[in-house]
Parts: sequence; C-alpha cells; structure tokens
Amino acid sequence: MKVDSGDTAWLLVSTALVLFMTPGLALFYGGMVRRKNVLATLMHAFGALPLVTLQWVFVGYSLAFGPSLGGIVGGLGFAGLSGLAGEARGTVPHLAFCAFQMMFAAITPALIAGAFAERMRFSAYAVFVLLWSTLVYDPVAHWVWSEEGWLFKLGALDFAGGTVVHLAAGASALVCAIVLGKRVGYPHERHQPHNLTMTLTGAGILWFGWFGFNAGSALGSGPLAALSLVTTHVGAAAGAVGWLAVEWAQRGKPTALGVASGLVGGLVGITPAAGFVAPWAAALIGFVAGGVCYVAVVSKERLGYDDTLDAFGVHGVGGAVGALLTGVFAQKSLNEAGRDGMLYGNGVQVLLQLLGIVVVGAYAAGVTWLLLKAIDKVVGLRVPVSDEREGLDATEHGETGYAL
Repeated sequence: MKVDSGDTAWLLVSTALVLFMTPGLALFYGGMVRRKNVLATLMHAFGALPLVTLQWVFVGYSLAFGPSLGGIVGGLGFAGLSGLAGEARGTVPHLAFCAFQMMFAAITPALIAGAFAERMRFSAYAVFVLLWSTLVYDPVAHWVWSEEGWLFKLGALDFAGGTVVHLAAGASALVCAIVLGKRVGYPHERHQPHNLTMTLTGAGILWFGWFGFNAGSALGSGPLAALSLVTTHVGAAAGAVGWLAVEWAQRGKPTALGVASGLVGGLVGITPAAGFVAPWAAALIGFVAGGVCYVAVVSKERLGYDDTLDAFGVHGVGGAVGALLTGVFAQKSLNEAGRDGMLYGNGVQVLLQLLGIVVVGAYAAGVTWLLLKAIDKVVGLRVPVSDEREGLDATEHGETGYAL
C-alpha cells in the first residue's frame, strides 16, 4: 500500500503528542506528593522514557509487533528495528508506526509508579521498568493489537489502550502497593499534596496529549481520527463531571483535584472505545468512569492498601470500565475494523471484553508479583525508613526540588 503524506503527518504529530504526555504525567503525579519527594516522583516518568525507548528499539517492538509465535508474542525478526526503514505499514512508514507505539510503551510503566511513590528505590524501579515492559507490556500488546494476537483474533476490542496500557498498569499498580506496603505513618499522618497547581497543569497536558493517544490510533487523518478526537474530548469532560457529581454529593465540596482526577478517569474510560462509539456514548462512558473511579479511590483506606497516587483506582478501574462498556456501545457502522456491541445486537462482545479484562489483569498482576519478589531479593524494593522520612529527593538523588 502506498504511503499517504497526510496520514503520515498526523501520525508523526500524534507521536509527539503522546511523548508530551509523559512529562504531563510527571507534573500530574509530582504535584500530589510531598515536597521532599517531588523530584523522585518526576524521575519515575522521565526515567521510564529513555529506558523503555532503548528496550523498544532492541527487543520490545519485535516482541509486540513482530511475526507471531502462536499468537502469544512476536519473534525477534524486528530486533534492533531491522528491516523497518523504507517499508510501509498500511498508509504510513513502518518506522512512524513503531515510534508512535514506542510512546505508549514508555508511559505505561510510569503510570504504575503512582502506586509506590515516596517509598521505592530508584534502582529497583529501573530494573522493574525494563523487566515489566519485556514480560508484561510487550506480550499483552501482541495479544490485543497484533493481527495475529490471540485476543485480537477472538474479536476483543481495544482502540487505544484501555486494556494494554491502563488495565495492565492498574492491575500491576495494585500489586505494587500491596507488596511494598504502606507509607510510613499512612493513613494516620496527613500526606497532603504539595502543589495542586502543578497537578492541574499536568492534567491539562495529559488532556492535550491524549488527542494523539486516541485519535492517532486511527493511523490516518480521516473520519476515524475525527471521531476519536471528539469522543476523547467528550469522554474527558464527562469524566470530570461524573467525578465531581459524586464527590460533591458525598463531601459537600467540588475540588480542583477532583476535576483533574475525573477528567483523567474519563480519558482512561474512553480510550478503548474512542474509535468504536458515537459521541453520545462517549459521554456516558466518561461519566460512569469518572464516578466509578471516585468510588474506587475513596475505598482504598477501607480496603487497607496504600496506592499513593491512585494508579489502580483511576487507571485499573477506569480501564476495566471503559473496556467493558466498549462491548456495550461499539458500532461497526462507525468503524469497519470494529464490531457491534450489545446495544446493537451482539451481546457476545461484552463477554469478549470481560475475557480480555480478566486475562490481562490476572497476567499483569501475577507477573508483577513475581518480578517484585525477585527484585526485592537482588537489590531491595523499599528505601529505609530513615530515608523515607527524610525524603527521596535527597536520599535517592542528592537533590532538592525547591531552593527556598
């Protein structure tokens, strides 16, 4: 197929937008921690980007999108990105598609870091990022997005990463929070966000970058990209409203943190559905995702785990809600590559979506548990209590976020 300049231009711009989401995530997370841990938290995002980039070049892309080995994982035919230069994938250069997917791979383990912020060794995190990307992200991406992947062939739908990115990261985040244990003093001591202005700025960058995340997944600049952009924006807006509605009713006040968290929950929820559903359905999905994510987040103390920045409550729960509702509202008439959902006569699609949620969540959680146990024995997962009290900026990185 001939390379199309318009499709290529949109994919290159989308690649840059998704890259911009990683520093956006750094600000979003960084504002929610205490001042003594802000640089350490930013380093989780900025550290994952170069590490995963190199992993993706040498083995990751090949494992995710290389010639399939039984629908489970790709072979090493594309290792080092060999053979991609000058080749096309659909209507775009193969290298452009590879670079676009690289940005997805890079931000996903950084999402997990929200669960263990303020207490994990950076050395352990670096090892975890490389192993998790290789053993969890790459195979799951192959299952769901490779044309030979077993979930893809069954008909499970995930337009831009509801299961591959958010559910996998969220399930792993929950395991991380449980294995590492609670922060010193949690929940009795107050762990107040030190800079909500930073968090809202990060949320705005994420909203902006998410247009590349979802609309870029159309891999072209035509009607499907337009649909995905609109549903993404509507889903984010509805997520913010859904979160605030529940929060306002329960607490009596709408909060700035609620707006930021709700819009991200809405974006997570619409991600698997963005190219398969109508805008009105996107509003329903976003609203439900925002409200359900709020309930998940406020339930963590009662359930007894310390997910510092709510990586599971927003990404895990929001990803599962969005993936399931994709099976309800999807319309093949909007995207020939999709399938009809339950609302349009195909109730089986909900079961396929549920299968994807269960399998991906269980696989990600199980492998994450094994990785954490192994890493703990080799380098140790958690900083000493004295370092945690002093702050990871100073003890892990020898720096301070603010010279005041």
